[in-house]
Amino acid sequence: MAGHTRPHFILFGSSIVQFSFSHEGWGAILADLYSRKVISSSYRGWNSRRALEVLDKVFPKDAIVQPSLVILYFGGNDASLPHPSGIGPHVPLDVFVENMKKIALHLKSLSDSTRVIFLSCPPVNEEQVRETMGKNVLKSNVTCKMYSDACVELCHEMDVKVVDLFNVIRRHNGWLSTCFTDGVHLTSEGSKVVVEEILKVLSDANWEPSLHWKSMPTEFDEDSPYYCVGPDGITAKNLSHVPLSWQEPWTNSDCFAKPTALLALCYFSINPFNVPGWLLALIALMHLRNNYK
Repeated sequence: MAGHTRPHFILFGSSIVQFSFSHEGWGAILADLYSRKVISSSYRGWNSRRALEVLDKVFPKDAIVQPSLVILYFGGNDASLPHPSGIGPHVPLDVFVENMKKIALHLKSLSDSTRVIFLSCPPVNEEQVRETMGKNVLKSNVTCKMYSDACVELCHEMDVKVVDLFNVIRRHNGWLSTCFTDGVHLTSEGSKVVVEEILKVLSDANWEPSLHWKSMPTEFDEDSPYYCVGPDGITAKNLSHVPLSWQEPWTNSDCFAKPTALLALCYFSINPFNVPGWLLALIALMHLRNNYK
């Protein structure tokens, strides 16, 4: 008889993934939302070539249980400018695209129920990179955008879900000063952008079953006399579905979950100055947009 199995999500990538499990990173947030389901398979300094070398070992096709979801990130190291020495992580753009195609095909072949999300190459703070990493780390937003665009285009061609990190991070107010710890890796603020976009993909995807964290069943959620005694003093309090305050921001991605946006809408609805309806709606929408961060 097989033991209990649960869905598991694998985050596969380089240091953008590895470091995301500390300092309120996006991997840590997902691991909290998806209790007992998220596994990191991430390696600092890797590029798509290195990933291909071990792909069959990380994702063996003959595994008894295949992942329900793979979130994959490579591209930042590939997009590094070529070093004069001839060594380093740089991968030519056409080779990078071919590598990512091979990875996508492999992941999609694991099982009919394995879902895949790619994260494209994010931007960098070039000045901060030079200050923190030195002159031998060659990063450019021109090349980062090229690799990001190529990844997004490939995913569209292959019907793979993708988060366009280059553009979503650059749309964040003050991204240069708030999103990076060292010019490359993400702060907690930058990680929140990543989580928001991943959850948006999971919410919008027509996957059965849904993999959005609020749609998944809670494991072993039946009542038990072994929980703590509840307020009535005679029954045990089932804690399986008690909400956690720090998860509330991720409960609803709708802008109306933002208190400032909701207050703005209420304020404008009073309309003390008899502003024309169309202008009132435009002002309210602009305020909502500015507060939806």
